[in-house]
Amino acid sequence: MSGLVYFGTPEFAVPTLAALVEAGRAPRLVVTQPAREVGRGRKMHEPPVAAFARRHGLPVEQPEKVKDEAFLDRLRGIAPDLAVVVAFGQIFRRPLLELPRLGCVNVHASLLPRWRGAAPIQAAIAAGDRVTGVTTMRMEEGLDSGPLLLREETAIAEGETADVLGARLAALGAALLLRTVEGLERGEIEAQPQDESLATYAPRLRREDARVDWTLEAAAIAARWRAYSPWPGLETTLRGDAVKLSRVRGDAEAANGASPGQLLGLAAEGVRVACGAGTAVAIGELQRAGRRALPARDFWNGERLRTGERFG
Repeated sequence: MSGLVYFGTPEFAVPTLAALVEAGRAPRLVVTQPAREVGRGRKMHEPPVAAFARRHGLPVEQPEKVKDEAFLDRLRGIAPDLAVVVAFGQIFRRPLLELPRLGCVNVHASLLPRWRGAAPIQAAIAAGDRVTGVTTMRMEEGLDSGPLLLREETAIAEGETADVLGARLAALGAALLLRTVEGLERGEIEAQPQDESLATYAPRLRREDARVDWTLEAAAIAARWRAYSPWPGLETTLRGDAVKLSRVRGDAEAANGASPGQLLGLAAEGVRVACGAGTAVAIGELQRAGRRALPARDFWNGERLRTGERFG
């Protein structure tokens, strides 16, 4: 297969591109999102895939919209055999899907059809899944609904956060994509349709997803902290102002009739907080907006917290 085009944007997509280069399958073109302004200084930030491609002398295109005819004409000139897509961030319409001779293959960070959508890693952790993985599929116009090619499972480790799991899945996905390309070349992979009855969805995360619902049980809140690390994090309010929470885990002791959000005291594991169904969490690190994160004891003493106070 001599003509590959690669579509990807974030850090998750870099290992697959690197694997293609190392395997002697460097893409003829790397397509990624345009540079964007980020941070308080609004500095232009190049996507990780674009930075990697430029370091390795690969041609890069950064179209605002891949459906634009000028970009499609550029691809027609290349006449690619296959498009590889990893966390690119734009919708593919039929003219693009049908342009490569062998179609478009996507690397998705879940065991499809479970957790279709933009945030499958976070969704799997938040739901308490014990197993996840990566899947390669042929792309179609539906949301992650195309026929399945290969998959690789992995256990979600106890306490594993989304950033750590994401790095593992990126490496698994890179190896799986190479196996997929080789299998397609040899005609050894038969695509299988997805079972629509098993489909679940993982929508894009929003900043407001960080807000804690203290009526949830402790295990669910602790799982959300792992799922939302590093972004959007977990956040509540104390005395009317925001507090970011870290190192959140379920507490073995019951909440003893306290209402959700009520502070139960300070323990070795952290600030104990009542949750739904009589459960409790321990929070190991807390941070006021604009200040540095503090260990639980320092935060408790600095804020002069009292048992019975309440998080919002």
